[in-house]
Amino acid sequence: MTTAETLALRPGDAGYDDEIAGFQTGFALRPDVVFTASGPDDVVAAVAHAAAAGLPVGVQATGHGLPDSAEGGVLVSTRRMDTVTVDPVARTARIGAGARWGAVAEAAAPHGLAPLNGSAPSVGAVGYTLGGGLGILAREFGYTADHVRSVDVVTADAVLRHVTAESDPELFHGLLGGGANLGVVTAIEVGLVPVTRLHGGSLAYDGRVTDPADIVREYTRWAATVPDTLTSSLAALVYPDLPSMPPHLRGTYLVSVRIAFTGSAEEGERLVAPLRAALGPALSDTLREMPYGESHTIHSDPDFAHPYYGDSVFLDALDLAGVTELFTACGPGADGMHVVQLNQLGGALSRPAANAVPYRDAAWLVRILSPLGEGGRDAARAHHARAFGAVADRVMGRSLNFAFGGADRPEGLYDAGTRKRLADLKATHDPANLFRRNYNV
Repeated sequence: MTTAETLALRPGDAGYDDEIAGFQTGFALRPDVVFTASGPDDVVAAVAHAAAAGLPVGVQATGHGLPDSAEGGVLVSTRRMDTVTVDPVARTARIGAGARWGAVAEAAAPHGLAPLNGSAPSVGAVGYTLGGGLGILAREFGYTADHVRSVDVVTADAVLRHVTAESDPELFHGLLGGGANLGVVTAIEVGLVPVTRLHGGSLAYDGRVTDPADIVREYTRWAATVPDTLTSSLAALVYPDLPSMPPHLRGTYLVSVRIAFTGSAEEGERLVAPLRAALGPALSDTLREMPYGESHTIHSDPDFAHPYYGDSVFLDALDLAGVTELFTACGPGADGMHVVQLNQLGGALSRPAANAVPYRDAAWLVRILSPLGEGGRDAARAHHARAFGAVADRVMGRSLNFAFGGADRPEGLYDAGTRKRLADLKATHDPANLFRRNYNV
């Protein structure tokens, strides 16, 4: 029988530091106890121990998002629970709490199927989905949370529950979009889509040569003309002029359009032709036919641990002048390196679903991610406040998935109706606030 003590690591124990390490290195996380879970019984034991001791609980799989609630309390490490099982007939995957999207995509591919993953294969699939999941095919298929069939979760009473939309519609609703605020999820079952290849890649321009304002204008104008089967974003960053950077990127101000299209290559080229004509020759053009397993190359997100802080805002409509000002604020004249990304929403993302993912009528999402320097989180937050101020009149709220750096403030993560439903669920399933996130509703 599993006991909490057999799983426990405390500060100073061998393996403690390795267990709490993750992708995010910008903030120190020092739980009093780390429980290394290899299966649901271990999670039940850990939650029971925490409840008996009155300690808050956080969960970590890959460490992309740090569970601030574990500070001074209990951290449940689920990285060993990484089993992925695909049912090709039902077109589903059962995904363990520690599995990463790359492993899910690899398991689905032999069956001609694909998950609705994000841009980085190293991200934990379960945590991503509990926050909603805005993937590379989002305009065609919606949020990843919209495709969840069931959730296995250990609630605050240390009971493992198999939750579906039929068995407990309210808890199911709150778990998907509400993050890790109602329990420790041990596995999810998600629907897969019959996608084996894409026409995708990026068109990159030198922002010191091609006016970024022109790129923003032409991209947003073009995006309004494409079908829902094409999902795209516009990103910009200034690479630091450092010896550690590849020579061709040092000091470059790169502005890139990222594209994923499930239609034919011929139709993809026809759709992108007006954008190419409007923007002129690209610094690089990687748009091509690719197997779905190469879809992570569209964004080429960094795969190494580093310190960063990030936030985002949903916009109800495009404010072209404001978005251009925001991109400029994060460009070469900024106080440091800032990555800004504009995601076109709409399509299937606007469809109602039986979950707590908010702001479905948003038209755009703007994200800023800042590698942390000497000023730390405070300096990054101050810069974000100034930059997001350029689009303040169109802001609806913020995205939990992209509140990087600990989700350190709750404002705007949910609309009033969703917040009330989540608060009622919290009172029912976790009245002692065991799963103590800083964005508590």
